Amino acid sequence: MADLLIRGARLVGGGGDPVDVATTEGVVVDVRPASTRPSGGEAADLAADGRWLMPGLWDQHVHPTDWAAVGHRLDLRHAGTVAACLEAVAARLAERPGEEVVATGLWCAGWPTRPVRADLDRFDVPVALLSGDSHSAVMNGAALARYGLAADADDDGWVTEAAWFAVMPTIGTADDATRDRWVVEAGRRAAARGVVGIVDLDPHDTHAAWRRRVAAGFAAHRVRAGVWLDHLDDALAAGLRTGDPVPGAGPLVTMGPFKVIADGSLNTGTAHCRHPFPDGSVGAMNIDDATLTAAMTRAATGGIDAAIHAIGDAALTQVLDAFERSGARGTVEHAQLATPEDVARMAALGLAASVQPRHLVDDRDVAEVLWRGRTDRAYAYADMARAGVELRLGSDAPVAPLDPWLTIAAAVLRTGDERPAWHPEQRIDVTLALRSSWGGVTGVAPGAPADLVLLDDDPLALDAARLPGIGVAATICAGNVTHATL
Repeated sequence: MADLLIRGARLVGGGGDPVDVATTEGVVVDVRPASTRPSGGEAADLAADGRWLMPGLWDQHVHPTDWAAVGHRLDLRHAGTVAACLEAVAARLAERPGEEVVATGLWCAGWPTRPVRADLDRFDVPVALLSGDSHSAVMNGAALARYGLAADADDDGWVTEAAWFAVMPTIGTADDATRDRWVVEAGRRAAARGVVGIVDLDPHDTHAAWRRRVAAGFAAHRVRAGVWLDHLDDALAAGLRTGDPVPGAGPLVTMGPFKVIADGSLNTGTAHCRHPFPDGSVGAMNIDDATLTAAMTRAATGGIDAAIHAIGDAALTQVLDAFERSGARGTVEHAQLATPEDVARMAALGLAASVQPRHLVDDRDVAEVLWRGRTDRAYAYADMARAGVELRLGSDAPVAPLDPWLTIAAAVLRTGDERPAWHPEQRIDVTLALRSSWGGVTGVAPGAPADLVLLDDDPLALDAARLPGIGVAATICAGNVTHATL
């Protein structure tokens, strides 16, 4: 960690007078009025030339393996019909004969019909179309056989929830070394958008994966590497507490939270809800109350925070019950549909809401169908903030792009197209959206981590619709420049 002097920057929210910011050993040690003289010492100079400096940005919910793989898979985000999906698969096979097809970004909850195994069985190679919400996939017979999922699929070839999560990180022909290289490359792209840290909630052995990636040269940002239930005991046996360095993974990778996906998702129709979906189902929990509470208690006793996924309002109530019984600390992940009573309970329990504003942009139309009459309490970020719930913003990449500026704009605007804001009463302002993206840091001040981003414009002065295009001049993580255009 080299010493660094950032010269002539203006602090976001700091009044506009230029300052020099000195860092040593990855920590901010001084913020003083700007000097016209070079440092003359051992520190490297970074000339800000009046650009805007603030804490670097975090994405609080990422699945790095699949996020990094998206650019190497068939993209179905713009396919609006089953026929369009099949045409895309056929075109890929024409380009790459005999190659397995893995497609991402399938958003078909609002379609009259969805793709099924019979549609895909016309292809003689394994074909898997992954739902955009990452909670399910539809496969042909060859893919079901390859991944041992024939008994787990429904009659239409769809594999959902636990059976899907078990194989999700292994889908495709790429080996670990290739996937790791993709993650290293994706980390550099994230740094170019001002990212200094992510929370990794992948369903495999994240600690082993980051040891490999760091050995392969990863140094783009910090990582809080979470564990799922099947790796919790290993973390406890190693004596790891949330925030501890992960042994063998370098200074940027620390122990993250204990992750449980307690219920399903909106688009897959498996979120556990108080009121039925149009087909009469109410979704379901993926874990029973006793098992969830016992696991959260073990984690809390060992000093590991919990990150518990709850999308439906019924699931949120049960998850909050488990937090209360276990005494665990941590976050509710997503909290996409919440009663006012449960918003108040989250605040009373001291829990943070790890939320993904871009989801409301992607989900608004399907939510109006599947959660008709209840969308006033969907993605209720303003209600949470008013109640005293800490918001932590993220993407759930690959479900949404890992770009914090898209995330911030979605939280502020609550729209991603020409339509008016969806439930504008739940908008939050830019200041709160930024602070909710700083990873727990409150500003650029002595003693804070030297995790910083230098911007071409003041984000507080920009029209929110322009935030996704803001220029990132430099990103500094632990005092090291990880991206620069200067």
